[in-house]
Amino acid sequence: MPNSSRKTIFTTISIDQETAALVEKICKRYSLKKSEVVKLAFGYIDKARINPSEAPESVKSELAKINKRQDDIIRFIRHYEEEQLNPMIRATNSIALRFDAIGKTLETLILSQLETSQERQTAVLKKLSEQFGNHADVINNQSKQINALYQIHQRDYKKLLRLIQLYSELSACGVMDSKRKENLKVEINKLINT
Repeated sequence: MPNSSRKTIFTTISIDQETAALVEKICKRYSLKKSEVVKLAFGYIDKARINPSEAPESVKSELAKINKRQDDIIRFIRHYEEEQLNPMIRATNSIALRFDAIGKTLETLILSQLETSQERQTAVLKKLSEQFGNHADVINNQSKQINALYQIHQRDYKKLLRLIQLYSELSACGVMDSKRKENLKVEINKLINT
């Protein structure tokens, strides 16, 4: 009487001696039963979509295909760098140099104007101090305002230099640095909005 609890129905297949020896060898190597080896082998063939009637290509030819594909990708990246990134980097560097020159010119102009303004204020203050000795508070307030303006200029100049540096870093990022690019863009927006 057949066992009613068993739900798997087994069938038999015939194989030649050479194949039987191979199955035995695999069974011993991996400590599996013959039915398990056959089941796993057919599962692998099905999952990998391997056609058993076609001879597999050699490992060397498959590696050659992979290497060719990698070479194609590398060539594309190099071409993209030459055609897109390098001109962009050169343009950004040119802009950064212009910003630096403009910043230095503005700093020189502002410092000369501050110096001229301070000289004028000193002359006025001398006249005022000769005539009005009690106006020292007014003089101190003007000096504080000048220093505050100078501090604001210094802060803005440092902010401009930082923006230039961030733009340079952004332009120097490679194709694969998208996370770094996004971080730099956020930092630039944050710096501009402050």
